[in-house]
Amino acid sequence: MSQPVVELTNASIEYTSRVGLFKEFKHTALNNISLEIYEGDVFGVLGKNGSGKSTLLKVLAGIFALDIGQISCKPGLSKALLSLGLGFNNQLTGRDNALISCMLNGLSKKVAKQKVEHIKEFSELGVFFEQPVKSYSAGMRSRLGFSAGLVLNVDLLLIDEVLSVGDQSFKQKAEKAMLDKLAGKQTVVFVSHNENQIQRLCNRCVWLEGGNLMAYGETSQVLTKYRSDCNNAA
Repeated sequence: MSQPVVELTNASIEYTSRVGLFKEFKHTALNNISLEIYEGDVFGVLGKNGSGKSTLLKVLAGIFALDIGQISCKPGLSKALLSLGLGFNNQLTGRDNALISCMLNGLSKKVAKQKVEHIKEFSELGVFFEQPVKSYSAGMRSRLGFSAGLVLNVDLLLIDEVLSVGDQSFKQKAEKAMLDKLAGKQTVVFVSHNENQIQRLCNRCVWLEGGNLMAYGETSQVLTKYRSDCNNAA
């Protein structure tokens, strides 16, 4: 197997919250996580709410720093993070947000304007593309966010539950487009609490629970352990 594009070694993050005036509560978001992601992977991150999925993605994106451990990336690795709650200016239109997204990811204004037309077409937002994002539903934000990320030619595309909302027809269209991009050797890390979506899209994955790594490897093997645990807990 080739060298990983990203490697985490004993990665841990701990948050401190204040309880009352004098007491502090420590919460471990990631606990001693070690994993490797290879070029061309569709790497799934599976787990319930609060399991550490989004924290892991923000570590991979370089937004969160580790308290313990290290992250190693392939030299020159370019990344883009797609998240429903990240990066949009609610006062600006969908068009303006799409343009800014492209330019922040290194495209010239001329090229970005061309990409914006592809974003408008793929998102199927119609007249809402020219409306402020503050008027958008979660599904519309999902369409805009995914479509904006789709036009970026980055090495590592990080997707944080962007396909968890919205109508089924757009989800199917988005899944197909994501798989088509992999023909260009793009690597995708895909966060979801939907095990069926992970099964359809991902060749390898990790299962997190309470910030701990429960299973990691080939998707079929990880899902077998995950489903067994869910059945035992039922």
